[in-house]
Amino acid sequence: MADTAYQTQYRQEFIAVFEQHQSLLRETVTTEAVIKGNTAVFLVAGSGGATAVTRGVNGLIPARADDLTQNSATLSEWHDLVRKTSFNIFASQGNQRAIMQQSTVGVINRKIDSQIITELNTGTITVGAASATPTVSLFQNARVKLTNASIPWDSNITFLCGASYLAFLEESPEFANAQYVDMKPYSGGDQNPSWRDRAMAYRWRNTLLIEHPAIPGKATTSEKAFLYHKSAMGHAANTAGLTSAVGYNEEQDYSYARASMDMGVKLLQNTGIVCFTYDGSIYG
Repeated sequence: MADTAYQTQYRQEFIAVFEQHQSLLRETVTTEAVIKGNTAVFLVAGSGGATAVTRGVNGLIPARADDLTQNSATLSEWHDLVRKTSFNIFASQGNQRAIMQQSTVGVINRKIDSQIITELNTGTITVGAASATPTVSLFQNARVKLTNASIPWDSNITFLCGASYLAFLEESPEFANAQYVDMKPYSGGDQNPSWRDRAMAYRWRNTLLIEHPAIPGKATTSEKAFLYHKSAMGHAANTAGLTSAVGYNEEQDYSYARASMDMGVKLLQNTGIVCFTYDGSIYG
């Protein structure tokens, strides 16, 4: 006869796996809600670089046309569907229905960022090179390119980079000095109790700096980063946005969770995006 009867305790509250659950980038681009149809057209309008003129010898002011460019983003449907039988839900540890719903929403939010990053990577204005050190100087090179292209530094500029680039910046006095950085992640957050659930971000030189876990070439000698203006990129989605449906099928006795979104992305102004290439393997 055994003199022990060990018991195993299973925690019913589940622990979320380490993965990105929210979109970090949709608010950094120009968004459009589509009521009906599969195409959203973004109009980019300007003077075409026109300069002021004087009245002609005939007494008339020379007229010109505006520079109007229409850019179309084609929407596609994207889904993630999880299905589990009632027995699996009953016999499994944790709240399986909540796990299904949370995971499906995370899949669609990651797809939003993936589309935006893929389109950013089509930009043709570049700085750096493979195996280049990610430095403040490299950032300044890109900043000058945007300014020379008349991109306004109007609080709508985002610097999207990987963890390696941020690690280098945090070692530089131009970045680490509190006099230069407005948003300070190391200060312990703000008064909002939900700050712990938000992605850590800086605002430096009136630029929102976002560290992202899914940039191209992550942790390689050809890691990518992007400095861009909100008006350089458009993201369109159906008016309902991200929908999350949870239901039960009585006939087959299973539960399901589905997240869906009809969306598309389009580069609107190439001059408003600078693509970095650098060595992200040192820390990666």
